[in-house]
Amino acid sequence: MKTIKVVAAIICDDIEKKNKIFATARGYGEHKGGWEFPGGKVEPGETSQQALVREIMEELNTEIKVFDLIDTIEYDYPTFHLSMDCFWAEVVSGSLELKEAEASKWLTRQQLDSVAWLPADITLIEKIRANMN
Repeated sequence: MKTIKVVAAIICDDIEKKNKIFATARGYGEHKGGWEFPGGKVEPGETSQQALVREIMEELNTEIKVFDLIDTIEYDYPTFHLSMDCFWAEVVSGSLELKEAEASKWLTRQQLDSVAWLPADITLIEKIRANMN
């Protein structure tokens, strides 16, 4: 089975307090409308952190600072294996402009279950919840 290496940013309103995190609804493809953490594929020669900074600039026209790795999610979809490095991040500049997603929300700890997460992303929710205020 083919492995796809991707990165995801768990963008916080405040990296110390983590009151809210940013989530997007996929705007295209088989999983259109499913909620996920923004990010994308790692290109050859990039570190996961470099890929994440590039992808967030491309998808959201926003510069982020990447912090600690939360987890690497390994998930088997029917046609491929996903390996997703998930990092805490914070906005440095920009306004999180949706270029590819169809919707976005800032979610509090209590609101994390209010959206229909994609299968790989939902496996990260409890680790995120444990680190939020």
